[in-house]
Amino acid sequence: MSLQQTIDQDIKAAMLNKDSAKLRGLRAIKAALLLAKTEKGAEEGVSEEMEIKVLQKLVKQRKESADIYQAQNRPDLFEIENEELQVIEAYLPKQMDRDAIIFYIKEVVTRTGATSMKDMGRVMGLVNKELAGKADGKTISEVVKELLGN
Repeated sequence: MSLQQTIDQDIKAAMLNKDSAKLRGLRAIKAALLLAKTEKGAEEGVSEEMEIKVLQKLVKQRKESADIYQAQNRPDLFEIENEELQVIEAYLPKQMDRDAIIFYIKEVVTRTGATSMKDMGRVMGLVNKELAGKADGKTISEVVKELLGN
């Protein structure tokens, strides 16, 4: 079953259960997937890789908005963003913890022979490609800088 079909079924269930928070998050996912499907240059369907990118983008947007609302002392809006964030994250693959990311990046650094910050682009390219959807890009960048900066 595709993500689109899963979302459609979960929207129906959320409507029946009158779960407005889940329904908002699911509708945001559905809208983003429909936009991705109709973008210029998109193929017939949306690939699994593209679905993950769309979900990651939604998560990033929700986190940034939640941070802004928290800084502006708007707990009502912060709560809404947080609820939607939790719903969207449930559809992403399980994220790797920082220790696993460090271990993996050390292996890539060894494999590529990277020794300094000059090699950061090559390492980042490989790691981002291989860990797509499994790790946060910001965390990956921080770890690569730590490992290559020393």
